[in-house]
Amino acid sequence: MKKESICCTFIRCTYEELPQEDKQLADAAKAACHTSYSPYSHFQVGCALRLDNDIILTGSNQENAAYPSGMCAERTVLYHAGAAYPQSAVAALAIAAHTADGFTHTPCPPCGACRQVMMETEDRHGGHPMRIILYGVSECYIIEDGTQALLPLQFNDATLTSCTH
Repeated sequence: MKKESICCTFIRCTYEELPQEDKQLADAAKAACHTSYSPYSHFQVGCALRLDNDIILTGSNQENAAYPSGMCAERTVLYHAGAAYPQSAVAALAIAAHTADGFTHTPCPPCGACRQVMMETEDRHGGHPMRIILYGVSECYIIEDGTQALLPLQFNDATLTSCTH
């Protein structure tokens, strides 16, 4: 038996230290929070992405009284990008969250389902990792290695074939 470790490498910085393109995406994610329909959780999440053709798209979480019927901000915008721009890869993605007290002080990471969709989105376009910006008032995180850093033991098409033989 052998114990191993997998770790996530990210850049911790302030909003002011973000490169201009990342600030633009974080600002778009913050603005998208205000289009959230979240009457149950009161937790507004916005997501913005930049495609490889420089188009920026946004999405927000959409809740439903039948909880499983809701949709996270990340999946809302990723599915829209896939449907409207199927040939364009996602170059970068930013996430922000807002509560009754304002924007969260620390970054809000994506849930497991969104991480899986993010990974599939990267795979769909040749595995090129998307830059991930997680916004918080007191600090931001930049993940340059894409979803591999967030979801190191990925379930993907290679898993389907390697686990069956």
